Amino acid sequence: MTTSFSAGTLVSARGRDWVVLPESASDMLVLRPLGGADDDIAAVFPAFESVKSARFADPSPTDLGDAQAAGLLRSALRIGFRSGAGPFRSLAGIAVEPRAYQLVPLMMALRQQTVRMLISDDVGIGKTVEAGLIASELLAQGSARGLAVLCAPALAEQWQAELRTKFGIDAELVLASTVSRLERGLDLGQSLFDRHPHVIVSTDFIKSTRHRDDFVRHCPDLVIVDEAHTCVAADDTTSTQNQLRFELLQRVAADAQRHLLLVTATPHSGKEGAFRNLLGLLKPELATVDLGSDAGRRALAPYFVHRKRADVRQYLTREDGLADDSLAEETSFPSDRLFKDETYKLSPAYRALLDDAIAYASERVSAADSKGRREARIAWWSAIALLRSLVSSPRAAAQTLRTRSATAAAKSPEEADRLGAPLTSDSSDNDALEGLDVAPGAEAAEVEHAGGRLAELAEQAAKLEGPTEDRKLAALITHLKALLKDGYHPIVFCRYIPTAEYVAEHLDGKLGKKTVVQAVTGTLSPQQRIERIEKLAEAAGDDPGARRVLVATDCLSEGVNLQHHFDAVVHYDLAWNPTRHDQREGRVDRYGQKRGVVKVITLYGADNGIDGKVLDVLIRKHRQIRKDLGISVSVPDEASSGVTNAIVEWVLLRGQQVQNGEQGSLFDADEYRAIDKKATALAADWQSAAEREKTSRSRFAQHSIRPEEVAREVAAVRDTLGRAGEVRGFVRRSLHALDGVLRDAPGGSGDFTTEVSGTPAGLRDALAPVLGGDVVELGRPVPFRNTAAVARGEAALVRTDPTVVALAGYVLNAALDEQAAGPRPARRCGVIRTRAVAGRTTLVVVRYRFHLTLPSRTGTRQLVAEDARLLAFAGAPANATWLSTDDALALLDATADANTDPGFGERTMRRVLDELPAVTDHLTGYGEELAAELLASHRRVRSASGEIVRGLSVTVQDRPDVLGTYVYLPAPTAAGGTA
Repeated sequence: MTTSFSAGTLVSARGRDWVVLPESASDMLVLRPLGGADDDIAAVFPAFESVKSARFADPSPTDLGDAQAAGLLRSALRIGFRSGAGPFRSLAGIAVEPRAYQLVPLMMALRQQTVRMLISDDVGIGKTVEAGLIASELLAQGSARGLAVLCAPALAEQWQAELRTKFGIDAELVLASTVSRLERGLDLGQSLFDRHPHVIVSTDFIKSTRHRDDFVRHCPDLVIVDEAHTCVAADDTTSTQNQLRFELLQRVAADAQRHLLLVTATPHSGKEGAFRNLLGLLKPELATVDLGSDAGRRALAPYFVHRKRADVRQYLTREDGLADDSLAEETSFPSDRLFKDETYKLSPAYRALLDDAIAYASERVSAADSKGRREARIAWWSAIALLRSLVSSPRAAAQTLRTRSATAAAKSPEEADRLGAPLTSDSSDNDALEGLDVAPGAEAAEVEHAGGRLAELAEQAAKLEGPTEDRKLAALITHLKALLKDGYHPIVFCRYIPTAEYVAEHLDGKLGKKTVVQAVTGTLSPQQRIERIEKLAEAAGDDPGARRVLVATDCLSEGVNLQHHFDAVVHYDLAWNPTRHDQREGRVDRYGQKRGVVKVITLYGADNGIDGKVLDVLIRKHRQIRKDLGISVSVPDEASSGVTNAIVEWVLLRGQQVQNGEQGSLFDADEYRAIDKKATALAADWQSAAEREKTSRSRFAQHSIRPEEVAREVAAVRDTLGRAGEVRGFVRRSLHALDGVLRDAPGGSGDFTTEVSGTPAGLRDALAPVLGGDVVELGRPVPFRNTAAVARGEAALVRTDPTVVALAGYVLNAALDEQAAGPRPARRCGVIRTRAVAGRTTLVVVRYRFHLTLPSRTGTRQLVAEDARLLAFAGAPANATWLSTDDALALLDATADANTDPGFGERTMRRVLDELPAVTDHLTGYGEELAAELLASHRRVRSASGEIVRGLSVTVQDRPDVLGTYVYLPAPTAAGGTA
């Protein structure tokens, strides 16, 4: 025999109280412990275990708390909610507190039945969080059942960690290195995309014809495409790899019922064809819509969000049209980048090596020209490889000179270009950064006597290692010492693996005893890179005098966020595409960076013939455009290649003249004048692209969701889940009451540290899995930060931070358990004498449960939501005069102005509790009002899709739980009366 329990009902089983969840059936109950988390959910079979209806116990009049008890109980309860009653189903259950501006893409998405979005906010704003919010909400409300993230393989593990730690989504990695293992675990005829509902997929792996068809057939109904601009074709000249990615996305997008989120910071960048193709993936008609017209822009607006930092740095203020700044939010992006270009000159020995190498390269190119176009292209790319490695470092030069050129295997000039360009140039169209930091190789086997000459040059290069002959390295040491003295923790970016290893080797021991140096290159797997960075941070420790220096190749210039550990960038090698510089700097210049200004030092050779022109024509022009527009605009690749090719041609001409003993002025040569001509053409093309991007930014400014709409939903979320100030106050008061040792950080930032080794054992047990046992038991200070972007080992003062959640869980459980040992900051009852009231006033903390019916295209979903509210009345319960919400909240700030006799307090509390049933009707009616508000909020955020809104319903569960009751009495005055 079984008994039916409706969703939201309180039952007793296994010696504790549980809440029945909607997934239950008559013969199996799915239960969540009262006050517990989703991780504690269990299935119980009433036929085999005793399950009884439970009633939440009344507060005990003998268990009285102080004036803080009510506020701490309410905050602990709200922090613990994992299914809050706000308009968004997922926010209570995720481990990140989104910024208000990050709710805009979510609100745009919920107004579509099938979500199609191009999320193109600026670098560092938080596009991953915005996409994750949409994904978690669609999964929570049942509009999506599975998720696939398509990304570069180097970013797959980071996506997996972000989804797991921030959104509670466990996704399997589908990479070339994992697919064999995954396929071994499949049943006969089963697709791994059916076996694993949530996956992170390497775009380069899945685009191959062998795997693409299976993915398209079994693709989840929600797909996120990271760095989407690399997956579209602009024209017929686009690389084969981009074409394959585009074909894959076209097939994925062809299913009109599939949710699709395209994520990129550079959707346009002057390439109209690529931008149109991106839009066509969202809706085919957007590829041809007239974006110059108001009608065209209105057609695009619901699907496109495109903001720069200045748009969101101050948000929900009066300037946004709001009545006041009560919901204003300031996001702490660094205010600027401070650029310094520092030069060095070659030593005589290095000058001699460079001249010899240029002469050899020039001779090779001249000789190859007469042998055919294939040989000419091989020689050309070998020459560039040699020049770039020479100006990088002696070790990179030596390795390049000893390595066979990849282009030597080319069967045609086109193949030589395909093999040579990625390893020697820095085109923004390069398919991936993986493998591009190897030394490229300059030897071609078919060149007679080349091996001997290259070996001599390699031996000559190897002798130049160290700061004595390598003045570039000496200059780096000087500038790093200055940065470290100013308190900075720099990243040094190098072009090649040998250079990074060489630099790290020679920096070790030269920057002070407290400076830790590590190198991270493409020789490490993505996970090993993250582990080495974390070890570097740990090795530096908490000593304020310790410094960190990371030497890295461009394997870290995309995707990996380094703002918590580093705050300065040194470009040891100039990239030939300034977008690469911007990507490097963007690793530290992003939300969560504590420095107001990020320092950027660019080293360049004054006399190597290459760096000066690259710096003038490319790097400085890029900076100026970024300063003028507030965003980066990619350099037009074809024009950029024209400039760098002209520079190389001029350098090789110099080699010919040196070799021939000619004394003519190189600056009058046609090749030198060609540099200026091509630089002028590039500047015009680039400025034109910048103007188009500027027009695009103003044209496509986000207007589909107005600030007042965002403000309304932010207020609803905060009313349900709490505000930042509430969390901060809760953490400080609770830790202080639990014998934690708090110390405020200097500078008035509001940050503080806490030692928890002296707190109750139960709290230490709860914190150990989050902070680490050594931190808890050894008394290491735990930093609490006012920002949500914190480093490992720090706690954010937000409701979803794991440390805050563990503290709230302990405080709530201790409040509900009168027998709990040690301090109990929150209690369920209290009698407080205070000057804040003129007569007896009673405050009740009430928990409501709501039964939600959420229709979606995958069917109707039943959910339970929770809310905790404060209600207050003056007088006796039978004749209650109810206070406003603001007046009820104000009681939390009331202080005890006189002592309360324990016996009197117990008698007063008992009398109020006995009379409290008289207010049941009011509490029930208030719950119905909350249900109506919740229904309205759900309708509001889904207002643009009537099909989704139809069938939506919210009902309040009978008998709300009175968790706490607190009586405030007027405090006696000095004259013997009452206040």
